[in-house]
Amino acid sequence: MTMPLMRPKRKNPVLRTRQMNLPPWARGRVALGITAAAAEGRFELQTCEDCGAVQYPPREACHKCLSPHLHWREQGGEGELLSSTTLHHSNDLFFRERLPWRLGLVHLDAGPTLMVHLHGEVGEAPARVRVGARLDRAGQAVLIGFPNEGSAHMADDKMLREMTSDPKFRKVLVTDGKTEVGQAIVRALVKAGADIVWVGHAEPWKKMGDGLDDISALPQVTLVPLDLTNGRSVTELAGEIGGKVDIVINNAEVHRSFGIGARRGTDVAKAEMDINYFGLLRLAQEFGPALKGRSADGVTGATAWVNLLSVYALSNFPPHGTFSASKAAAHSLAQCLRAEMRPAGIRVINVFPGPIDDEWNQHMPPPKLGAGALANAIVKALRDGVEDVYPGDVAQEWLERWRDNPKILERELAAGG
Repeated sequence: MTMPLMRPKRKNPVLRTRQMNLPPWARGRVALGITAAAAEGRFELQTCEDCGAVQYPPREACHKCLSPHLHWREQGGEGELLSSTTLHHSNDLFFRERLPWRLGLVHLDAGPTLMVHLHGEVGEAPARVRVGARLDRAGQAVLIGFPNEGSAHMADDKMLREMTSDPKFRKVLVTDGKTEVGQAIVRALVKAGADIVWVGHAEPWKKMGDGLDDISALPQVTLVPLDLTNGRSVTELAGEIGGKVDIVINNAEVHRSFGIGARRGTDVAKAEMDINYFGLLRLAQEFGPALKGRSADGVTGATAWVNLLSVYALSNFPPHGTFSASKAAAHSLAQCLRAEMRPAGIRVINVFPGPIDDEWNQHMPPPKLGAGALANAIVKALRDGVEDVYPGDVAQEWLERWRDNPKILERELAAGG
C-alpha cells in the first residue's frame, strides 16, 4: 500500500534551488509512435497487418514475417511479472537523484516481453500486472507496471508522481475566475488537494458576481488582478507570485460567433487575438522562466502549463471563424511553448474541448460540454500526465474525422457540420 503524500515542509530560502536533470530522451522516429499515443493517454504497440504479431521494441518490419505493414494498436496491457530488481546505483544524473528505483520484466498476454518501471504496490514475481504508457519528464514515453487493484493513494507513489503533474499540495494559477468554466476549474483543483489557487480576474473594480464570490470564500483561493491584454498587469503579477506557482492554467479567452463576411471591421477579431493568442504570449514570457527555474524544486516543484484551446483549432469552423483562427494561432504558439519548456521538464497540456454549454454556443445542438466535465478533464490530464486532451463527444468525433482526412472535414464543416 502506498503511503499518502504528506504536506512538504516550507522551503529554506537560503538553499539553492535544484535544477532539472532529464532522463535519457533520445528516441528513433519509429519509437516515437509509443510517445504519440502516451501523449493522449493510450498504450499502443506495433501490430503486423499480415500475421497479427504484436511486437516490442518498435521496428521497421515485423519480427516474425518481415512484413513492413505495421500499424499502432491500443493494448490492454495485462501480463505476468517475470522478475524484478531494484536499482541502488546509477550513472545517469536523473536516476541517481531518485534512487532506489524498481524495474521489472513483464510478459504481456499479447505476446511481447517488456522492461518496465514498477509501481510500488506491485508485489514480487510472479504476479499479474497491467502495463501502461506514461510520459516522463523529458516528454518521452516510458512503460510502467501497475497493480491490477491499487489503493486509494496509489497516485502518491514516488515514481509515478515523477511522471504526472498531480495538483495535490501544489500552487496553481487560474487566469480567469469570472467564467463558469474558470470557477469549475477552481473547485476541481481544490477538491484535488491543491494547496493554493490564485484566481485572476480582470477589471476588479466591477461587481464580482455570485460565482466569484462563492469560490473566493474557499480557504485555498486567493483572488488576484490579472488582465492578459495588459502587459504591465501580467508583469506585476509574475513579480508577486511567479516564483511560487507550480501549475499555470490559462483558461482566459474571448469567444465571439460569425466568420468574415457577417461582421464589419476587425475590432472583434483583434479582441479575440489579443486574449487568445497575445494573452498566452504575454503570460508565457513572464511566468515561463519562473516555472522553468523551479521544475526540480522537491515533490511539489513547478510541473505543468495548461492551455484551454478548442477543437476548432484543428480545422476552422466557419460559424465561429475568427475565434477558430485565434485558437489555431494559440495552438501553434503552445507547440513552441512546449518545445521551450521540455528541457526543464515542464509539461505543456493542450485541452481541445468541443462546444461548451455557454452563451456563445447557444445555437449549437447537443451534445455540449458542461463546465464541470471540462474542469474534471483538466484535473484528470494533470494526474495522468498526458499532453493533449479532447474532452466531450463532439471533440472526439471531430478528432477522428480530422485524423481520417483533414480535407474532407474542412468540406463537411464548410457545408454546416
